[in-house]
Amino acid sequence: MKKLKLAKFMKDDFEKYFNLVSDESVMAQITERAIPLDEAEGNYQKLLERNGKHELFGSYKVIDKDYIGLGHITVNEDNPDEAEIGYMLLPAYWNKGYGTLIAAELIELAKQTNVSRLTAIIDPENIPSRKILLKYGFTSEKVCEIGGLPGEILSKSL
Repeated sequence: MKKLKLAKFMKDDFEKYFNLVSDESVMAQITERAIPLDEAEGNYQKLLERNGKHELFGSYKVIDKDYIGLGHITVNEDNPDEAEIGYMLLPAYWNKGYGTLIAAELIELAKQTNVSRLTAIIDPENIPSRKILLKYGFTSEKVCEIGGLPGEILSKSL
C-alpha cells in the first residue's frame, strides 16, 4: 500500500490550511459553508495550541508529492481513552483512494497511543467517507444533529 507523509501543521502552514477550509466544496459536508479568513485564523491558532500539547495527537498536513489535505487525531479531553479521527482533501484529490490511505495512517497513529476507542463524525450524506470507515471496522452509533448540522457518529475499538 502506498504511504503518505503526515507532518503536523506548523505556524508557517496557515495558507495550506486556509486553502482547504475556505473551499466551499470541501466544507459542504463539514460545516456547510466556507470558513472566512478571520474565523480561520482563530481556528488555526487553536489547532496549533492543540498540536503543541501532544506528541501524536493533532492536525497533520497530508503530503503525497504535494500537499493534498489534512488529517487529524484528537484526544477526547474528558475521556483520554477515546480519540476522534477526521480528514479533508483538496478537490483535485477526491475519488483517488486518498481518503482510504489517510484513514489507515490515522488508525495506525492511534495504535501508538493509549486510546482504546476511535470515533469519527461524518455528514450522513457523505457516502464515500462512510464506506471508508466501515471498511476499517467502524460501526454506526447514531445519526443525530451535531452543532445544528446533520451528523453520524461512528466508532471502532482498538
